[in-house]
Amino acid sequence: MLRKIRIGLATLFFVGITLMFMDITGVLHGFLGWMAKIQFLPAVLAANFLVIIGLALLTLVFGRIYCSVICPLGVLQDIFSSASDRRKGKKMRFSYKKEHTVLRYVFFGVFVLALIFGIHAIVALLAPYSAYGRIAQTLFQPLWIAGNNLLAALSERLDSYAFYSREVWLRGLPTLIVAAITLILVFVLAWKGGRTYCNSVCPVGTTLSFLSRFSMFRPVIDTEKCRDCHVCEKKCKSSCIDIANHKIDYSRCVDCFDCLDNCRFGALKYRFAWGRKASRKAEESAEAPAMEHSANSRRKFLSGAGALALGTVAAKAQMKMDGGYASILERKKPERKTPIVPPGAQGLKHLADRCSACQLCVSECPNDVLRPSTDLSRFMQPESSYERGYCRPECTRCSEVCPTGAILPITPEEKTDVRIGHAVPIRENCVVLTDGVSCGNCARHCPVGAIMMVLSDPEDPESLRIPAVNEARCIGCGACESVCPSRPYSAIYVEGHEVHGNV
Repeated sequence: MLRKIRIGLATLFFVGITLMFMDITGVLHGFLGWMAKIQFLPAVLAANFLVIIGLALLTLVFGRIYCSVICPLGVLQDIFSSASDRRKGKKMRFSYKKEHTVLRYVFFGVFVLALIFGIHAIVALLAPYSAYGRIAQTLFQPLWIAGNNLLAALSERLDSYAFYSREVWLRGLPTLIVAAITLILVFVLAWKGGRTYCNSVCPVGTTLSFLSRFSMFRPVIDTEKCRDCHVCEKKCKSSCIDIANHKIDYSRCVDCFDCLDNCRFGALKYRFAWGRKASRKAEESAEAPAMEHSANSRRKFLSGAGALALGTVAAKAQMKMDGGYASILERKKPERKTPIVPPGAQGLKHLADRCSACQLCVSECPNDVLRPSTDLSRFMQPESSYERGYCRPECTRCSEVCPTGAILPITPEEKTDVRIGHAVPIRENCVVLTDGVSCGNCARHCPVGAIMMVLSDPEDPESLRIPAVNEARCIGCGACESVCPSRPYSAIYVEGHEVHGNV
């Protein structure tokens, strides 16, 4: 029964988080956004102490339920491991293995140091929620959109517009490569060793292992009923059951409850196990070595707690221009001295310090403005670019979905007063001067009236007009850059601000 409940809850969380990353309507986040906020690293980065304390208490009471139910990367490992189990002759493929102590604590130490010293790329690479977010956004979402586009094409033939098509495009090649390598690594380790990644690489799993050693409820072996058949040990995907000594390594047990269902003699029970009496009954064969192990566990817990406290390729484009569609050359990204980050991020430092690079804001951006950065100092964290659209003043989706507080909630009214950058005209690219035609697209589309058309030759009243920017009014939304007809580089582009200000 416990195993069925765990599978049901794990399915709920896994499907919910996956749909949240693949959603192209913006509707699901209102129902599922809380699933992202209760993930461990987002809660730490957002300083959400209520969630952190809740997860700590959950682990102290029930063990590492988080890893087997709430964490999407943990559930993904179970899916791969379960698929491997179905192979002929592979149903009893595990055995007890000692903890990979050195490997485990090296990864944990690197993660903690990266958090303390702000090496965001390492934090993003090791964090399980962020790793799964990149997999879902870069690998799963394109397939989801392709399926949606197929339904849109079919419904259009039936004169129905229940579905609308979305373009599949590559937001960031480095992020795609990282996501693909992560997926392959997780697949190989889970296919061969079950929860090897979870118990040897994942820093969140190691953090929770300090608490799960002392959990109130845990699987316990009744030595009087045990027949030493080793079935539970051979089916334990965490390789943490040592039947020879009738012991369970609770630091690695993820409370999947598979062992309870696999024991034919009822020798394994999930029960209250605090106190010396319960421990002695559960581990009759472990005396002095067990006491030494317990002391070591406490030392590891205290040291760990102290350490934690310190701390799609684009094809030929089509763009709507003044009511019509025109085939245009692919626009190239301008060289910006300062990157642009969304309103609500407050600036580069605030975003860098709190962002987990999960790609949720990138996947949810309806205007195709956000994409993962390739800069190593902000690797895979979101930045704005206006080759495919602009940051519409009425849209606040990224601030609504961010689970870490890297992009703080902001209203449309507040957004129109935030200056994330300023427009910079480039005279030599403007079609007014290169082609001798009137334009004014940038001025017409500026939502705050920061651009006015002035004479290209002040001494000639008959000369064509070119844009001039009032930087004090410009908010850096990118509407001017997005609608500029000049190719391959726009005749006006937005330069970001390191710290955001108000108009």
